[in-house]
Amino acid sequence: MNDITSERQIFTISELNRRVRQLLEINIPMLWVEGEISNFACPASGHWYLSLKDKNAQVRCAMFRNANQRVKFRPKNGMQVLVRCKPGLYEDRGDYQLIIEHMEEAGFGALQRQFEQLKAKLGDEGLFDPDKKRPVPASTGHIGIITSTTGAAIKDILSVLKRRFPAIKISIFPTAVQGDEAPAQIVKALADANSCHNLDALIISRGGGSLEDLWSFNTEEVAREIAASRLPTISAVGHEIDFTIADFVSDLRAPTPSAAAELISPDGQQMHAQFSHYQSLLNDIQRRILSGYQQQLGHLQKRLQHPGTKLQQQAQHLDHLDIRLRRAISAKLDSCRSRGDQLTDKLCRQNPRHQVEEKRQQLSLTVKQLKKAILHKQERLQLKLAQSIHLLDTVSPLKTLGRGYAVIRNTQGEVINSVDGVNKDDSLTGQLGDGQLLLTVSAKNNKTLG
Repeated sequence: MNDITSERQIFTISELNRRVRQLLEINIPMLWVEGEISNFACPASGHWYLSLKDKNAQVRCAMFRNANQRVKFRPKNGMQVLVRCKPGLYEDRGDYQLIIEHMEEAGFGALQRQFEQLKAKLGDEGLFDPDKKRPVPASTGHIGIITSTTGAAIKDILSVLKRRFPAIKISIFPTAVQGDEAPAQIVKALADANSCHNLDALIISRGGGSLEDLWSFNTEEVAREIAASRLPTISAVGHEIDFTIADFVSDLRAPTPSAAAELISPDGQQMHAQFSHYQSLLNDIQRRILSGYQQQLGHLQKRLQHPGTKLQQQAQHLDHLDIRLRRAISAKLDSCRSRGDQLTDKLCRQNPRHQVEEKRQQLSLTVKQLKKAILHKQERLQLKLAQSIHLLDTVSPLKTLGRGYAVIRNTQGEVINSVDGVNKDDSLTGQLGDGQLLLTVSAKNNKTLG
């Protein structure tokens, strides 16, 4: 029984809860969860405690103060929310819970998240790059308009174009701008417009509305069709504060449909005023040019000289240039000679022959010093060796044996250093300086010889 117990790994409750919490935190990453709030509580600490539930289950949640301070609304029981959280375990009670890092209202938040995800995806693909934007002409002869024929946007655009420049030709490509069928119709209208070879630009437009109302212009298929358009595109969707994916992928964004019409059409009254101004300027310029030519003609008549005089002046100028050139060449040659002399002198002063001789003398002196040091070191080592030999000979056991001492050993070769180590009739060996003696103990005396 003891052997079985010793093989088990026994946990305390605290250790078990800590191990479970670590498994949850390590193996399940940050995730998104949608549910309905219930049992919401906010104690004095500022932390939020609540449950998220659906029709089949619920889970406890905690959102600490440093995270809930970023939430822009006050949670209430019954509110549907979307949270970013990580699973955990409250060790004291062993309760499974979610630790919430971010909270937003469901519905609008989901659409906004889809908008941001698609915007990031298309942005990474380069569909929003400024260098891919085509210039939209400031004035055109034929404009295509993709919008609903019953909305306010088309009325605003036509009104502005009629006021500014009625001569512009307009082609309308009707489409739904809201609802499930709208994206497919918008894509088809874009394809139809691009198949017309006499269009100069396209306006994609609709009036304002909520994020849901404008969602047809936040779809990937519409965005890619706009990006593939061969015609320059102007997005005029919603009001000035509204932004759609179509705004980012189009070549130009107009804050309103009326603004798009103004951006793409010239101002007729301004053009008429400019033509009148240009006509006045042209008349003034013609008068100034004629007056200038008359003055120039008179001046040239006064400057007109005999060709011989002109040739003399040119010959004198040529002589002057020849003198300057000769002086410049001479000065340059003198400078080069002086520089050459300086370099020759410097080269002679830096002849390596003197340095080589100096290094040779230093090497010879160093070799002599090295030989002397080696000889001195050798003498000292020989003297030290002789001293060591003398000292070794002095303490040699053979010297001691030569003075009459002997080393007594038993038959096992052990040294006998006490009479207690032998008995009568034991055979012993005595080592003298010049040989050995074989001894037999006849008697032993424990008294020391005096």
